[in-house]
Amino acid sequence: MKNNHKLGSVLAVIGILTGLLVLFLLSSIYQANIDGKIAGERPDEAITVQIVFALLSWLGIAAGALWVMVLYGFLNKASWAWFWGIVAATIQILAGFFPIIPPSSIGLPAPTVWVFLIAFVLWFGMLLIGGVSGKIIALAFVSGLAYVLTFIDGVGAISRHQTEAKGFISSMYAMSQMVNWWGAAAWAVFIFALVKGRSWALPLGIFATAMSMFGGFPVGVTDVLIKGRFSMFLVAPVISTGLLVYLLLPSTRKMIEAWNATV
Repeated sequence: MKNNHKLGSVLAVIGILTGLLVLFLLSSIYQANIDGKIAGERPDEAITVQIVFALLSWLGIAAGALWVMVLYGFLNKASWAWFWGIVAATIQILAGFFPIIPPSSIGLPAPTVWVFLIAFVLWFGMLLIGGVSGKIIALAFVSGLAYVLTFIDGVGAISRHQTEAKGFISSMYAMSQMVNWWGAAAWAVFIFALVKGRSWALPLGIFATAMSMFGGFPVGVTDVLIKGRFSMFLVAPVISTGLLVYLLLPSTRKMIEAWNATV
C-alpha cells in the first residue's frame, strides 16, 4: 500500500466528506444536547457542550478543508500528501469522539461515532500509504489515546469549575484546563513528528507526557478526595506516565532513531 496515490485520493475524498459530516451531525445534535443537559439539571454540562461542540466542529470542518489539499497532493503524486492526511485524520478523530459522550449520558443519539470510525480508518490508511513501520504505528496509536483523553480532561475541567464551591478547588480546575488542551496539542504534534521521522520527536513526547501529568493528576487526585471514588481525570495522566517510562527506555530511543534513519 505504500505510495498508493490512487487509494490516497479515494481516502482524501472520504476525508472531505467527513468534514462536511462533522458540520451537519454536530449541528443536528447541538441544541438537543444543550436542552437535554438543562432538563437534567446540569447547566454546567450544557455550557460545556455549547463551548466544546462548536470548537470541535470548527476543527473538524477545517480538517475537511485540509483534505482538499491532501487530495491535490495525491492527484499530483506529491510525497507530502500522506503526512497531511494524518494531520487531518487526527483532528477528525477528536472531532468525532468527544461528542459521543454527552448524548450517550442522557439517552440521545450519538451519530458522530461515524465520524470517529471513518477518521480512524483514514488515519491508519495514511500511515500505511506513508510506509510507516509497525512499531511506530503502535506507539502513535497509544499516544493517540493519550491525546484524546488529555483533551477530555480539559473538557471535564470546564464543567467541574462551574459545579465546585468557589475557592481553591474550583480555581484548580480553572488553572489546569488549558494545560490539558495544550497537552493534547503536544501529543498530536508528537505523533506528527514521530511518523515523519523528526529528530525532536522524542523530547517532544517527553514534554507531552509531562503536560498531561501536570494537567491531569492534580485535578484527578482532587476529584478522588472529593468524590471518594476513582476519577476518569486520572486515565490520561496514568497512560502518559506509562508512556514517559517507555519513551525513556534506551530501546525506545534506538527504535525511533532507526525509524528516523529510514525516512
